[in-house]
Amino acid sequence: MSDEWAIRTTGLTKRFGRRTVVDRIDVAVPRGAVYGFLGPNGSGKTTTIRMLLGLAAPNAGEMWLLGHRMPAAARQVLPEVGALVEGPAWYPFLSGTDNLARFDAANPAMRPRDRQRRIAAALDRVGLSHVAKKKVRAYSLGMKQRLGIAAALLAPRQLLVLDEPTNGLDPQGTREVRALIRSLAEDGTTVFVSSHLLSEVEQICTHVGVMSRGKLVAQGDLTALRRLHRPRLVIETPDVERALRVLDDLALRDVQREQTHTGSTEPRISAELDGVLPEDVCAALVHAGVRVRGLRPDHGSLEDVFVSLTGEGFDVDG
Repeated sequence: MSDEWAIRTTGLTKRFGRRTVVDRIDVAVPRGAVYGFLGPNGSGKTTTIRMLLGLAAPNAGEMWLLGHRMPAAARQVLPEVGALVEGPAWYPFLSGTDNLARFDAANPAMRPRDRQRRIAAALDRVGLSHVAKKKVRAYSLGMKQRLGIAAALLAPRQLLVLDEPTNGLDPQGTREVRALIRSLAEDGTTVFVSSHLLSEVEQICTHVGVMSRGKLVAQGDLTALRRLHRPRLVIETPDVERALRVLDDLALRDVQREQTHTGSTEPRISAELDGVLPEDVCAALVHAGVRVRGLRPDHGSLEDVFVSLTGEGFDVDG
């Protein structure tokens, strides 16, 4: 397998009885990318991650991590991989520092004499230094999530796999984790992030894979994926009928009357641009005497792409 891929799978499949939860997916994560593994809860994301990390055996397909075939190369590869999957279990009566000490001691490649330095650095990076000595039973869910990321960062990693890393975090904690992911990527670490939050993926990821009901329905560079949604032009005008005639003369497709948003009094219409420039549409409207109160192109979001690919809303539990 080419060294350009941090993660690569072909035909990866997992079944539980007669139910197929991961259906022949071909994941391709470039080295150095922040890859958002996106899909509703129940779409097969966590099962895929468990197979990649050797926590579950696939029924079919092949997979490679960091250029090595898995699970045959697990002993060689997994020390280079940090992971947070479904929230780790903690000893509630021990402090954050003592819990991390047990994680660190389980890694035979780590020198004991450097343990305290590694733990302090990991806690500082996730913003938990001030509660390092506090018992974990007093931690909030968000603090436990950040402690899990700290455990994944106890050693230098080529690949970091995070399953819903912002689960339970308040807005400030979420921003801190996003900043952390960006800084890790800047340092050269490949980050694989599963999430059901589209806004989160759009803010931090360079590449995206979209899961729906166990299938990988789209994958690629984030900008390229957005282009799967045909760009539309949204126009605010009180002269709706006159504007509709202009759009018809320009042969724009899928012209629609938009619902008026709360707090807005202006009627809206929209149409697919289909290669026509927004400024040309605006000029034609003004030339025809249409009073244009607002005009903006809408290039779509990941949610638009998801709906167009699957025909379902993103809150569907697959």
